[in-house]
Amino acid sequence: MIQFDLSKPLHIIPVGRVAIDFNPTDFYRPLSESANFNKYLGGSPANIAVGMARLGNRVGFLGRVSDDAFGDFVTGYFRQEGIDVSHIFRCEHGEKLGLTFTEMKSPTESSILMYREGVADLQLCPDDVDEPYIASAACLLISGTALCTSPTREASLKALTFAKRNGVPVVFDADYRAYTWKSLDEISVYTSLVAEKADIIMGSREEFDLMERLLGLDGTDEASAKYWLGLGASVCVIKHGKSGSHAYSREGGSWDVKPFPVTALKGFGGGDGYASSFLHALMAGRSLADALERGSASAAMLVASHACSKDMPTEAALDAFIEAEKAKCGTVVTPL
Repeated sequence: MIQFDLSKPLHIIPVGRVAIDFNPTDFYRPLSESANFNKYLGGSPANIAVGMARLGNRVGFLGRVSDDAFGDFVTGYFRQEGIDVSHIFRCEHGEKLGLTFTEMKSPTESSILMYREGVADLQLCPDDVDEPYIASAACLLISGTALCTSPTREASLKALTFAKRNGVPVVFDADYRAYTWKSLDEISVYTSLVAEKADIIMGSREEFDLMERLLGLDGTDEASAKYWLGLGASVCVIKHGKSGSHAYSREGGSWDVKPFPVTALKGFGGGDGYASSFLHALMAGRSLADALERGSASAAMLVASHACSKDMPTEAALDAFIEAEKAKCGTVVTPL
């Protein structure tokens, strides 16, 4: 398995998207009829940063925020969670943080409305990336949304280069969002470029299909795993929404991971909970099967909660949830 040097100053540095989420408190109605919202820190890499910090990790972040009150909110929230903000930079030309309004129509139907034109996180530039900072981490996480346009694309690739040069394991979280990408070919070119140098690749079946569009694979999980593990990845996790996920290890194991049964409040946020608890468990030296179980548990907790970042679990809360749920439903991780 991957060796993480936890003696380094930081355990993980996520790169990319940070935004503001507005989740309705008068849910189970269309967004057009929602009038009251709670404000939360959002964006997949930012949520993962909070999730990792809640689990006791030393966390940094590489990104850009707006030079206004919402930028203050982000840096203040990160500091409160113990996250290093030395490499969160302010935009200089008036760019604003992206806004996400969530719609919770029913316990089984939810969606998101995003405002992402000219947003702050896509202004991360190569000059913001400093090799000693990347080298100070036990792990670098790159989000797919950071590859969708310049200059954040080049900044991410520069961070990747520094990570590889300094022996820092790389996690690629595909995190596909349709906005800003100009073509399907562009998605495949840049996401596959990062994936082929990653140690851990995580994404939905749709995201793997987009990444592999130009590679001639047959669209099965087995073919995807064989290809990426053959290029050097140690672990591939391919998610299938409500039916769970499949995980493959270069050491030869493969697992079917079922979700813990919960009553969902929303259909998003689970992937960020999954990533943070899964990565924390691997970094703590747990087996891959154990890490997958903890990722599934965290995902279930997040889709059943109102917020994403604010509701990331602690280790004790995760342990308690797993113990209680396994007593009712049994194991969720089985060999394929």
